[in-house]
Formats: sequence, structure tokens, C-alpha cells
Amino acid sequence: MGVALTDDHSWVVSAAGPAIGICPDCGRRSRSRHGWSNRSLQDLPVQGKPVTVQLLLSRWRCAHQKCERQTFTDRLPTVASPYARRTTRVVEIVGLLGHSTGGRPGERLMQRLGMPVSDDTILRQLKRDAAVTHRASEIRVVGIDDWSWRRATRYGTIMFDLERRSVVDILDDRSVDNAARWLRNHPSVEVVSRDRCGLYAEAVREGAPQAQQVADRFHLVQNLRTAIEEQMSFHGRASGRSILSEDAIVDAATHHRRARLAHRQSRQEIFEMLHALRQEGLSYSEIARRTGYERRSVAKWLKFKAPPDRRRAALNPTSPWYFETLLAQCWKEGNRCGRHLFHDVKQRGYTGSFSNLERLLGAWRRAERERVDDVPSMALSLGPVRDPDTGHAISPVVAAALCIKPRGLLTPRQARKVDALKQGSDAFAEMRRLAMRFNGILRSKRSETLDPWIDDAIDSELIPIMRFARVLRRDIDAVNNAIELPWSNGQAEGQINRLKTLKRAMYGRSGPELLRARMLPPRHTN
Repeated sequence: MGVALTDDHSWVVSAAGPAIGICPDCGRRSRSRHGWSNRSLQDLPVQGKPVTVQLLLSRWRCAHQKCERQTFTDRLPTVASPYARRTTRVVEIVGLLGHSTGGRPGERLMQRLGMPVSDDTILRQLKRDAAVTHRASEIRVVGIDDWSWRRATRYGTIMFDLERRSVVDILDDRSVDNAARWLRNHPSVEVVSRDRCGLYAEAVREGAPQAQQVADRFHLVQNLRTAIEEQMSFHGRASGRSILSEDAIVDAATHHRRARLAHRQSRQEIFEMLHALRQEGLSYSEIARRTGYERRSVAKWLKFKAPPDRRRAALNPTSPWYFETLLAQCWKEGNRCGRHLFHDVKQRGYTGSFSNLERLLGAWRRAERERVDDVPSMALSLGPVRDPDTGHAISPVVAAALCIKPRGLLTPRQARKVDALKQGSDAFAEMRRLAMRFNGILRSKRSETLDPWIDDAIDSELIPIMRFARVLRRDIDAVNNAIELPWSNGQAEGQINRLKTLKRAMYGRSGPELLRARMLPPRHTN
């Protein structure tokens, strides 16, 4: 055994293996040496200088006749793993630094500390540790939420343990099949906390039917605020977006109808012209020469007794009308974001474009705006309410935020706005009364008062509030569990912020495996 300082200012420690070998299969000792082998291991630095351990190990013959292993080499489980090029303590530091900093920053730091390791080795060790940690995990209460690879385009799913307050897995999409498969692989799950997304509700029903579903309380309040904002948007406000006036909308619709009528009229004129030429005794070829149409088209038109209508193509997955039933159901449930609906139908085989889907959704939105005239008198009485301090109209976003905020948390200026809104709008006063009752139900931990609240919300005759209440009734079990159980998806927001930070620090080039490795808790060997 010896220690030497090389010319490149690094330390080399020489050592020899034990005098007796132990077979790793049968466990018998052996003194019959077959040969020698050299092994080099990277160890912790000394005074900032790299250290290499040079081991002279023996290769032994196994004396047991029934043992399948005839020869074996000395094993050093407390020093290094088989075939490893670094000692166990260096491997642990590589994994911890990779988890904290990533590949290239970890490589620079390890070089400065006297343990030169490449970025590929750091990431490889990080993924290897994450695989061991992932296999050993067992979860009872799991939270599910989505996160964006690219906003409004591609989404993934994050799974986290609400009891241990740590991430347990990252899925590269938010499909029902992948989430259900993950839940089936974890039969110990008893409670699933989720947002209001119908995809995750369906995944829990398929993958973990034994688990209780808990709707996230934050999203419940957020959905109520969105419904209030939609109700406040009916009259008397400008959101800052440039929109067409009613006259422009009418003019555009009239122009569209006139264009279609002109098209039908031109087909009628062509039909009458061709039949008139035929009645003059002209042949198909002569008619085709005079009019410029193909002879086959002339013969086809002359067979009809009336102008033929244009044939509608058979519906296929490139058309959003192919998924009309699914889209209508999501629309009734309150999911009206074009990007979310586009992702849902994409998961079910839609191959068309987003703009094509938006044409269908735009027609539905225009139809709803036309039904605003039928809104009850309480909603129509909502006019532009002015801020008593500035005289400016209060926007629906501000009014909705103030509507769900308790009186004790309002500033004096906000309280004056709330009083002005209550005096100027019976609808706002009714919605604030319902919002305060709903907040009280969520905090009371008593779900029996939810059904009367839903009945009162439906009787309010405010269309967005009525829609929100009906959606609650369809998901009543998960909402009741949200009121009674302590679990919520509040942890998810912090974990998703951390995930986005890591993703951006790696310049968006990391895949799901690397993100999973860096999001999972670090593995400690001692």
C-alpha cells in the first residue's frame, strides 16, 4: 500500500485486495488464486487535488463443485459497486449535485472541487437514483394536476404525495389512459385530489375506482369567480379588447347570407341557360363549346329537373362536427376554452386544425350572445357601475374579485366599490350573497348545507351561476369530499412552479425522464 503525488498534481493511492476470496454465489471461501486484476476508482479529493485509488485484486477459483461460478473477483461492497469507476461516497455526491444543479453546472462544480465528472455521467447517475427511489415509493393520498410543456399547446401530468409533500412521478401528457395506468400500478391509493378537469375524474374512475375523489377547493372558488365575471360581462363594461359592434356583426351576417343566396342564384342561371340551349336543338358538344363547360358536366346538369345542391362531405376526424356530441357535453359543463377543448378532442382522434374548431365554437358563442336578450330582468338590470372614488366604470374582473372577498379582508376603498356595486345592481348583491355562503360552506367542513345552496343558485335565474351550480351537482361526491376532508391541491402549485423553474433552467431541452429525476426527492444512502 502506498500514496504518491503524480506529475499532474493528483494523488494515487495503491492498495491490495484481501488474502481470501468469498464466492458471491455460494458464499464459500477460497484460497485458490486464479490470477490478478487491476481496478481504478475515483475517490474524494485531498486539498482540492483529485485522488485515484489503484486496487490490485485477486481472481479466485470457487472450490464448490456444484457452484455455477467457476471464478470470481474480489468484491468491495463498502467501497464501490461492481463495475463502478467511482467510490460509493463520490457516487452519492455526484447524484446530489446533479439533483440540485443539473448536468453542465454540476460538471463545472465537480471540476472545481477536484472530482472531474462529465455532465452525461451526472445525468446518468441522477436517472439511476430516481429509478430506485420511484420503485420504492408507496402512496396512500395522491394529488393530480397538469402542467404545460408549452402553454396552450402541450400538457403533462404531475403526481405528488400529499402526506409526504413530495413529487412521486411526472407523466409526459395528460391523457386518461396514462393517468389510469399509473393509478392501476399503485393499488394502495385511497384518496385522489384533483382539479375540475373531467379527464382526471375519468382516469380515477378507471384506474382507482376504490379511491375517494376530492375536488380542489381553490378551483371551486375560481370557477365561481369566473361565473360571476361572465355574468358581470353581460352589460355595462369594456374589457379592453376591441370587439365588433352589434351593427358590424349584423352586417357581416347579412353579407354572408347574401353571398350564399348569390351562389344559389348563379347555379339557377346556369341551369336555365343549359336547358334553353338544349331546347334549341344543340348537341352536348356544341353547348360545351359555347359555354366553356366540360361535356360531361353539361350532360349531368341536363339530366336534372332542378339545380343540384352541393353535396356535403361525410364527416371524418378532420372535422370538429365529427366530435359534436363530446364538444356539446363539455360546453354544457362549462369547459369553453378553445385550447382545452382542442386538447380533449385531439386525445380522441381529432386531426383537424385549431382554427377549424374555433369556427364551430365561435358560432356557439354568437348563439349564446343572441340569447342574452332572454336573460331575466335581474340580469338585465345590471348597468355600468361607477367607482365612487374615480368615477370610472368598474370592470367585471374587479367586480368578480371583490364579490368573493369577505368584508373583513376588504380595504376601505374596496369596501366602497362593493357598496356601490350592491346599490347599482341587484344581480351583484345576489351573487355576493351566494359567494359568501359558498365560502362559509367550504370553511365549515359540513357538506349537508351544499344542496340547499345549489338549489338557491339555480333559483337565482342568473345563467352563469345556474350553470356553475349544475356542474357542482354532477360532481357532488368530489365536492362534498373537498368540504369534509383536509386534502387539497394547494401543494401542486408550488411543485409546478418548481418544475417550470427547472425546465427553464435547462432551456426546455429536458425530457420527462430527466424532469422526473430532478423533481423526485434526492436519494440518500446513509
